[in-house]
Amino acid sequence: MIDEPPLLTVARSTDRPAAALVERFRGVPTSFICDAMAGRGSLDWRIKPVAGGAFVGTALTCHCGPSDILALGAAVARSQPGDVLVAATDGFHGSAVVGDLMLGIAKNRGVAGFVTDGLVRDRADLEALGLPVYAIGVCPNSPYKGGPGTVGLPVVCGGQSIASGDVVIGDRDGVVTVPYARIDEVLVALERVKAAEAAALAKVRGGLQDVASAAELLKGAEVRWV
Repeated sequence: MIDEPPLLTVARSTDRPAAALVERFRGVPTSFICDAMAGRGSLDWRIKPVAGGAFVGTALTCHCGPSDILALGAAVARSQPGDVLVAATDGFHGSAVVGDLMLGIAKNRGVAGFVTDGLVRDRADLEALGLPVYAIGVCPNSPYKGGPGTVGLPVVCGGQSIASGDVVIGDRDGVVTVPYARIDEVLVALERVKAAEAAALAKVRGGLQDVASAAELLKGAEVRWV
């Protein structure tokens, strides 16, 4: 027999990275950040912008049960300026996890963005709100407040493990997270990625016509011509 869980389990505190470190990711393509993490770090490819544009901020996580908004409401109440609300729904797609009213409150509190592996609703009003909102899709079915749920604890959202305090970056390609413990390491690698990308782009714009690795491979014995 399983004991009844509490309605909410909430982390008392969250270690957030310095704002200056988070800002160093602003404007950087999500693809560059993945390259700085050995080609990984992105959430499910279906999680794309429903409203608003690119964003960067610090994750504040919540785990919501199917069709449940209780944990998200508590996360909004715990949010700080610069946070990105990450609502994990276990991929439930029967109803929306949030609409414009709660996200309007989140924006008033200075939240930088919202990410979910579920659905949202009130798309027209979300577009007017101006808050970056990333989700699998849109559905008018409404959630309820029942619990149980968690706030501030690690979650899996879009196939990616995310903890509060991680850096979250979103653009038209999707959403990428940088673990809190790896921020300094990734920023160092990111400088190398940006330099390499700039050099390669300059060659392409200068008229480059050969893919070097393919050209060398085609000259070798590993290729059989028929």
